[in-house]
Amino acid sequence: MHVEIVRLNQGDDALVMRAAEDVFDEPVRPDRLAAYLREPDHFMVVAVAEGIVVGQCAAVIHRHPDKVSELYIDEVGVSPAFLRQGIATKMLDAMLSSAASLVARGPGSALSRTILRPARRGRNRMGRRRSS
Repeated sequence: MHVEIVRLNQGDDALVMRAAEDVFDEPVRPDRLAAYLREPDHFMVVAVAEGIVVGQCAAVIHRHPDKVSELYIDEVGVSPAFLRQGIATKMLDAMLSSAASLVARGPGSALSRTILRPARRGRNRMGRRRSS
């Protein structure tokens, strides 16, 4: 199945409302989504398969007065039915690419990349052991 990675912009709210179960921690509220997408330093990319959002990655550019800006990856979520297909990696690559190009045009003109540590195997997002 083809999965497309899409960077969301202001006004792309309707796409997110077609999300598979377990992509987000809680139901998406349209007012919160609109506010998030309005912020210029907030980024969200989604993975879309057959018109349904099956993954999401949210990040924020953290600007510092004394050093280069950093991209803070806030969340990465993929529907359980789509795990182990490289979707999270593709979303992170798209996020880093989008953010780097925007930060390069701004003050400091560089983006610090912090190493991401993967979640411990056998645990869900809440740190609880998964049942087998």
